[in-house]
Amino acid sequence: MKISAIAAFILASATSFAKTYPVTANALSCRSGPGTSYAVKKTYPKGHQVSISCQTSGTSVNGNSIWDKTSDGCYVADYYVKTGVNGYVTSKCGGGSSGGGSSSGSYCKKINSAGVNLIAQWEGFVASPKPDPIGLPTVGYGHLCQKKNCAEVKYKFPLSKTTAKQLLSDDLPKYTKCLAGYLNSKVKLNANQWAALTSWTFNVGCGNVKSSTLVKRLNNGENANTVASQELPKWRMAGGRVMQGLVNRRKAEIKLFKTASSQQAYPKCQ
Repeated sequence: MKISAIAAFILASATSFAKTYPVTANALSCRSGPGTSYAVKKTYPKGHQVSISCQTSGTSVNGNSIWDKTSDGCYVADYYVKTGVNGYVTSKCGGGSSGGGSSSGSYCKKINSAGVNLIAQWEGFVASPKPDPIGLPTVGYGHLCQKKNCAEVKYKFPLSKTTAKQLLSDDLPKYTKCLAGYLNSKVKLNANQWAALTSWTFNVGCGNVKSSTLVKRLNNGENANTVASQELPKWRMAGGRVMQGLVNRRKAEIKLFKTASSQQAYPKCQ
């Protein structure tokens, strides 16, 4: 059956407007499955625009365990695709949402002021969009731009520190949602513990949190303060080397985590 000229035009138009992302590796292998042990089906050159149909977890590549299924039906390591975020940008392969979320949906969507201030302190303030140390355009307190010139931001540039805090507050539910989705209902966290882990999630990305030993240990019922004290300091590297800023940030997160609070935040917000 022949496709009509109008239908062909509509199909071509839909394809041309599909969301694509550039490859950052010189030669990126697209494999039959989400891992380095799978057979190579295609190779994409640097700068090639890939269309991502869904994402899933697989072999960790430089700390990023997310793999992208391309429109060609094969998988590439998300580490080598410039999506502009550290976590999922589309739905998970096989169904489900990209961010997770607790079954009850009653966890705290936002975090307390101590957590917001901690994130703001370590992310640093940027009034107008500009590239971060690895070349990704950011603004405010760590907001990664999703559109050209951060057009998705509803606040006027240059941002004030007040509007930057508001933008950060708008961004945080994405990270509390994925964090809640990776923890089981047996884990009990107060407001300070929840804020500290949200800061960590905001920094390392949802994919890394999902595959972390920290989450596994909490889900196994280990003492939360012990787990945080032992696991958070491990997240201190960037670009293959230890970064003092990350060492200091982890110390601040542990301090907040271990600060007593009578307010519960997960699995139920009180």
